[in-house]
Amino acid sequence: MISESMTFSERVKAIIRGIPKGKVASYGQIAAYAGNPLGAKQVAYVLHASSKKDKLPWQRVINSKGKISLPMGSGYETQRRLLRREGICFGNDDIIDLEQFQWKPLKVVKPRGKKP
Repeated sequence: MISESMTFSERVKAIIRGIPKGKVASYGQIAAYAGNPLGAKQVAYVLHASSKKDKLPWQRVINSKGKISLPMGSGYETQRRLLRREGICFGNDDIIDLEQFQWKPLKVVKPRGKKP
């Protein structure tokens, strides 16, 4: 459950935990769902600091172009392997088809103090 009373980091972690097996979400998408559409880099920081400790399904977070952001030799191969195990297919240039595999949650957290 995600609420406005949670910190941004807590919302990010909850959203990442909610990405189902076989789906992916972008850093920016997660940031927007957590209430800060400009917080994509913060999402990356949260993942870097918390993925092991909080057992987050980090492999399901990719960039907005449908690609793995990690460099070759620094996690790229592991993330690709984990995603393929979940049924994610990679096309040309290792791009994931976001029409098919992008997660679309039902609820978005609105930023505090902002009117719709």
